Amino acid sequence: MTDPRKTQSAESGTVDPRLLEILVCPLTKTSLDYDAQRQELISRAAGLAFPIRDGIPVMLPEEARELDES
Repeated sequence: MTDPRKTQSAESGTVDPRLLEILVCPLTKTSLDYDAQRQELISRAAGLAFPIRDGIPVMLPEEARELDES
């Protein structure tokens, strides 16, 4: 049986706040900022934005988008 909270989270595109508390940038090991509008986790130290797909953070550097300088 699946956990209804996980299903709801994936369907709504939100990330479990408990997960956000423990995730860090895979490159710099620094904390991440959550951008709910763009569905990304931002690593200011690395200058990267990691995508969140179907409620799951994709923490692969090759999948990350470089942040704009501005």
